[in-house]
Amino acid sequence: MALTALTASAALFPFNRGAKQWNRLFPSSLRGLGTNLSFSAVSQRRGIGCIASGATGTNGGVAELSEADTESRLYSWPDNKKPRVCILGGGFGGLYTALRLESLVWPDDKKPQVLLVDQSEHFVFKPMLYELLSGEVDAWEIAPRFSDLLANTSVLFFQDMVKCVRPSDHLGLNGPSKYSCGGTVHLESGLLIEYDWLVLALGAEAKLDVVPGAAEYALPFSTLEDARKVDFWLKTLERRNFGQDSLIHVALVGCGYSGVELAATISERLQDRGVVHAINVETTICPTAPPGNREAALKVLSSRKVQLLLGYFVRSITKVGDAEASEKSTETGAVQGAIEQDVQKYVLELQPAERGLQSKTLEADLVLWTVGSKPLLPQLEPRDRPYDIPLNARGQAETDETLRVKGHPRIFALGDSSSLRDSSGRLLPATAQVAFQQADFAGWNLWAAINGRPLLPFRFQNLGEMMTLGRNDAAVTPSFIDGLTIEGPIGHTARKIAYLIRLPTDEHRLRVGISWLTKTAVDSVASIQSTLTKVLSGS
Repeated sequence: MALTALTASAALFPFNRGAKQWNRLFPSSLRGLGTNLSFSAVSQRRGIGCIASGATGTNGGVAELSEADTESRLYSWPDNKKPRVCILGGGFGGLYTALRLESLVWPDDKKPQVLLVDQSEHFVFKPMLYELLSGEVDAWEIAPRFSDLLANTSVLFFQDMVKCVRPSDHLGLNGPSKYSCGGTVHLESGLLIEYDWLVLALGAEAKLDVVPGAAEYALPFSTLEDARKVDFWLKTLERRNFGQDSLIHVALVGCGYSGVELAATISERLQDRGVVHAINVETTICPTAPPGNREAALKVLSSRKVQLLLGYFVRSITKVGDAEASEKSTETGAVQGAIEQDVQKYVLELQPAERGLQSKTLEADLVLWTVGSKPLLPQLEPRDRPYDIPLNARGQAETDETLRVKGHPRIFALGDSSSLRDSSGRLLPATAQVAFQQADFAGWNLWAAINGRPLLPFRFQNLGEMMTLGRNDAAVTPSFIDGLTIEGPIGHTARKIAYLIRLPTDEHRLRVGISWLTKTAVDSVASIQSTLTKVLSGS
């Protein structure tokens, strides 16, 4: 049984945070390591401790690497005779692939050892990050620890960052019955992991380097840490403006799904205390959304303090000078002035993207960025080497219809790491729905590849689109009924049920379901009490 006394998450030390510190993912300098690395290679870096969460083998224990083991640069798998699957990235693509592999029926000698690597100790259900700002959900409900999710599985978890990968499956060692090394993963902690099969599901990060000042002053909204930062600054601004007539001004760049959901959530939270300025280069919001979802969103945004600046792009973002901040501090007193030094104001230069519009200057207390993303696959060396991963212009791995990377039969890529096209030749969107479905196929195709069976081609099935518009409001457009859009409280309930079903494990779904039912019951009782109080006071 799992040892619950151990720490809640697996960890490799030391960590080197930040994607900017990554070396190139597939460097030619690793060619000297060869295909079969020696187990006696000793690292010069001492004290690299490791705890692997999840069960190892059938005894359900938690494996811990001893100090002697950590001196070796090469990770020792529990069983050298079984296939070794290394999954890089613990988002929808990576985690759900690992869980899919765990759920399949395997011959005893072919059930793979699965190792999941992610830089965070938490899985994040990103479509519900907005509910953290509204207070509708708790962090543990949408961001559980990997160690908790994998406690009853044989999947191992390492918290670390990927430094580089050296595939060797281009050498032709891809037979289903011979588990020769398919390549090596090098982690930032110094550990080397040999694998037979590799899954690239590293996700993406916000692209902030396209506008001067965005990287310094704008906050993205795609991770748990991002959501916590935004919530922190909103609380700081709310405290600063408490009891005052001044409004909180939030500039939000981008009016796709993420931008619109964020604008609806923040405007509902601030109510009459603030204004959200939503900027979009297009002349409409959510240009790729179904008409029903777009109309529902426009109706909600127009009913709240949201100013839509459509047809504009941000030219630059600058911080208001210290002189202006000091003037404001003398007007509001020493204490308020101290807060003003922490909460800066920013100026956004807006340029029209359409004729007939004038340039604008917008001042904001907080700048949020939801435009663009870039895959977390660093640039490769020149592609004329046989072991290089083929990438498209966005830095995504080119895959065939079975999700295998072209030229690398031992490597699968999905989610933001993959550039798969649909039957019409268009790139599949980097959405949670696509990653969900790809993880199911990736797990099955790994099973088929290991067992010498034919692989299945991936076919994306669009099930519809959903968006949150507030604590008790959402828009849901199912694909199986043309023209139908479910709005308001019913749409909100349908969206939460759909996402509850999509949570990773049965145990977590049960806990979250009970929590949500309890909160709903409490809110209902409070609403009834409030209504009765108003009626009685009126009579």
